[in-house]
Amino acid sequence: MAERAGVSQSTVSRALAGSETITEATRRRVEQAAEELGYHVNARAAGLRKGQTGTIAIVVIGRAGQGAARINPFYYSLLGSTCAAAAERGFEALVSFQAEPEEFFGHYVARRQADGLVVIGTATNGAAWDYFRDRAKDSDEIAFWGSPFDDAVWVRSDNLSGGQQAVARLVAGGARDIVFVGDTNSTQRQFSERYDGYCQGMAAAGLTAHPPIESGGEDRVAQGREAVTRLLAQGTVFDGLFFACDAMALGALEELAARDVAVPGAVGVIGFDGLGTGEFSSPPLTTVEPDFAQAGRLLVQTALAGADEKIECRVPVRLVERASVG
Repeated sequence: MAERAGVSQSTVSRALAGSETITEATRRRVEQAAEELGYHVNARAAGLRKGQTGTIAIVVIGRAGQGAARINPFYYSLLGSTCAAAAERGFEALVSFQAEPEEFFGHYVARRQADGLVVIGTATNGAAWDYFRDRAKDSDEIAFWGSPFDDAVWVRSDNLSGGQQAVARLVAGGARDIVFVGDTNSTQRQFSERYDGYCQGMAAAGLTAHPPIESGGEDRVAQGREAVTRLLAQGTVFDGLFFACDAMALGALEELAARDVAVPGAVGVIGFDGLGTGEFSSPPLTTVEPDFAQAGRLLVQTALAGADEKIECRVPVRLVERASVG
């Protein structure tokens, strides 16, 4: 190849490695010679020689005792965005689903399997989060989405703004007795932030905020159904419902329909997460959606940043108008 390009072997090596000491004209000659000879640079091997793997590890935490198929679809959207963001930067993605203690593994960087680690998934798996919290004490190359703790670097939705936007939209649709549904005392810290946004939105509209409704159930959809059942059984007056996540809102829409409560005629409903499935509910669910593309970029950027460059990041959100609010 050096002979065909008319340069030395060392110049070929520097040109293919992207060295700034090589002129653009020389680089083009080397690349053309490589193409004619069918030569392809092994970028991964070159990176390893420089101490880089060219890979981002992504761990998706699931609920213990449940398979990957039961993971909240929100995290699959976030996973896709993170993989796309890694590709934009020329990185491959190494994805692992972890739910049981015997599956926990976070030493990707230490073992030179990846240059950074992104951790996302359900906040209900306390054992998993405790494990990765400990890993964060030993490694700077790690970023969390919506972690249930604040002593590690995280990326989160702008939950406060989202809560304010949801309330403002329900008020614009005529609602006055608006109820927030979500466990603000759970390990899911984002729920309490969304409730704070709800309270601020209610105050801005001159309305009285209600205590959050906490409901039980084996999953978020069941919790949404149970919340509606409880509100109706207690005789609570409400004409607007803001759910801490879309899955609960979708369950609520099913229960409201079963009880002949008109949506949005009698009550407006808004969720949070931007699940694509909300487009096909009855009626289609209005939701607060984070900028998934930006979320992926920030997660990759944070995982790869140096220790002195780490900052907590907020992802902007927007209201996605559908038909569940008048």
